[in-house]
Amino acid sequence: MVERTRGIDIACHGILFLGGLLVCLPIYFAFVVGSHTVSEVLAVPPPWLPGRTFFANAATAWEKGDLGRLFVNSFIVAVGIAAGKIAVSLLSAFAIAYFRFRWRMLAFWLIFVSLMLPIEVRILPTYEAVANVALPLQWLVDALDVGRWLGIEIALDWNMMNSYGGLILPLIASATATFLFRQFFLTVPEELAEAARIDGASPLRFFWSVLLPLSVSNIVALGIILFLYGWNQYLWPLLFTTDKNMATAVIGLKDLIPQSDTEPAWNVAMNAALLVMLPPVIVVVALQRWLVKGLVDAGK
Repeated sequence: MVERTRGIDIACHGILFLGGLLVCLPIYFAFVVGSHTVSEVLAVPPPWLPGRTFFANAATAWEKGDLGRLFVNSFIVAVGIAAGKIAVSLLSAFAIAYFRFRWRMLAFWLIFVSLMLPIEVRILPTYEAVANVALPLQWLVDALDVGRWLGIEIALDWNMMNSYGGLILPLIASATATFLFRQFFLTVPEELAEAARIDGASPLRFFWSVLLPLSVSNIVALGIILFLYGWNQYLWPLLFTTDKNMATAVIGLKDLIPQSDTEPAWNVAMNAALLVMLPPVIVVVALQRWLVKGLVDAGK
């Protein structure tokens, strides 16, 4: 039994209100700066109330940063990463949870250990692999000396730089999603698998008709989190894109930050930051019920 008292309720609500205020303060500051002119932003003391040029600054940021094109790129990359991670994780978790093959747990622990190797740690080999996807085949051709046998020089080169595939494919493996789906599959009653086996359903049929419908809330909740992960990617698009038309919104936001030899247009940069934040906020607010349901179901 949980005892509730008026004093504890007031204290808890006060702490929550203070925490929410601290979180929202930088956003409010960005909104205030993004609604003033450059001269008003540089004034001393700086303004603490919103100005009247928010929409004019938004139009300037949208045009100057080419945010329309960058938003499309970010949306494609975020959706591709989320869909790829979920698809790969569902299949790998299904194999680990329901198939009995040699070294099954070793494979699971190798996947789990990869949590300690984020993209920042393996950025150089990942870059080399995607810059020339055919490099392993080139090594094999050189090792077998196929070119000498055929009397020709064989050079295999498949460069995926400045492409959606290069931005998405290196990030679709997810140990976290595999672990979460495996834990959920282990909670599914074994009787369902037995019933499907008696009815003559194949493993893929059982996966498609039974496990996927049961996992909808978990898939949506995890998809929201992975969408935010893909939308906020910074290091990989920064290193892998040399064409501005293939950059993402976060990279475009970096280019709007004033430099030492340019006009200190912090009002445009702050306004652009709010615009870049808007799509993830819309996704979370629109799918909030599914997010909470998926997290609650996953914790049962």
